[in-house]
Amino acid sequence: MPSLYRLLTNAAAPFIALYLHVRKARGKEDEQRFHERLGFASIPRPHGKMVWCHAASVGEVLSVLSLLEQIRKGHPTWSILLTTGTVTSATLVKDRLPDGVVHQYIPVDRWPYVSRFLHHWKPNLVLWVESELWPNMLASLEERHIPAILLNGRMSDKSYQRWRLIPSGVRRMLAVFVLGLTQTGAERNRYAALGLTNVRAIGNLKFAANPLPCDRECLATMKESIADRPVWLMASTHPGEDEIAIKIHRQLRKSTPHLLTILVPRHPVRGDTIAELLEREKISFARRSLHDPLTQETEIYLADTMGEMGLFYRLCRLCCLAGSFTWGGHNPVEPALLNCAVVFGPKMDNFAIMSDDMLGQGAAIQVSDATELAQTLARLIHSPNETEALAHKALQWAQDKHKVLTDTLGLIDPYFDDKGKA
Repeated sequence: MPSLYRLLTNAAAPFIALYLHVRKARGKEDEQRFHERLGFASIPRPHGKMVWCHAASVGEVLSVLSLLEQIRKGHPTWSILLTTGTVTSATLVKDRLPDGVVHQYIPVDRWPYVSRFLHHWKPNLVLWVESELWPNMLASLEERHIPAILLNGRMSDKSYQRWRLIPSGVRRMLAVFVLGLTQTGAERNRYAALGLTNVRAIGNLKFAANPLPCDRECLATMKESIADRPVWLMASTHPGEDEIAIKIHRQLRKSTPHLLTILVPRHPVRGDTIAELLEREKISFARRSLHDPLTQETEIYLADTMGEMGLFYRLCRLCCLAGSFTWGGHNPVEPALLNCAVVFGPKMDNFAIMSDDMLGQGAAIQVSDATELAQTLARLIHSPNETEALAHKALQWAQDKHKVLTDTLGLIDPYFDDKGKA
């Protein structure tokens, strides 16, 4: 399969180039660093041994930053290359990279791009995060005898059934992995059935993430602006969920006249669209991207900026994790680590195991629809003791799960031994 895939991707070169240029025109590729997607490096390779960690997008990046920080502490002579595939993830890591870690975009999976990338960086070890399996890249690593470790391995039953159709091909791809660490036992079994020999389930690395950062001066300023007003957060909304937040805000204001709602869209580029919606609804609002002041007259604060969720989770003891009404949910560890009382909707498919475990520990509340969300928020806003207890359970739950970081470090540490496998 890798050889056939290589031929097909080479034959499709003109179409791949067109696709990339269309993405660039639409702002989905970084115009200033577009050459990295073709395998050209932007910076020199550091001297000495290097571990390359690939984390496709924002969620994967957040799950490995604390791991990379600990690797640097344990192996200071090793440098670290972190690659991602999206503009959003590159923006996120810009100010969060630990010392000794550099960032590049992952090249598109064409053999010439992959070869160019590996010829420059020459990693001694690769950490491959979650579920993206790129045949050309993995085959090239195997040809160069560069060992790889699968971290936080994830594989749905649908993906498993698809890979089963090409058993010899997927077995050759997985041969590059000297170790596989999966999130669950079911995923461990799927990888093992496909041919990954040294694989074990140890849990989800997203539990190991450090609390999201924030600007302390901004936090103090906003706390002063909010004063003693009751406030709740609608975090990381997708289209269709802004309307839910606005409707609930109107309902809650009837019994809580000074209520402030903070609305954070998952993608800040939707700020203009949400602002137009708020104007049509004749709601007093302020936009963070425009540096609008937050006053006592502000009903909804539209936080349409990137990388500030840590600020808003710290401002709001009560939050609804959006994405859970129209999409598949977001990571509940992030608000839990910052002592938020966490509420989410019915669609937590992307974090099903995590959310189920949280609910089983009484560390979150799940609602079935917008009506139940409004009722739950109204109760919690008027029951500060219940809100405080829920937030404490969420924090305790997140802290108890954090040991996956120690377990992961212990299992991958031998591959950094200068006399060992790396």
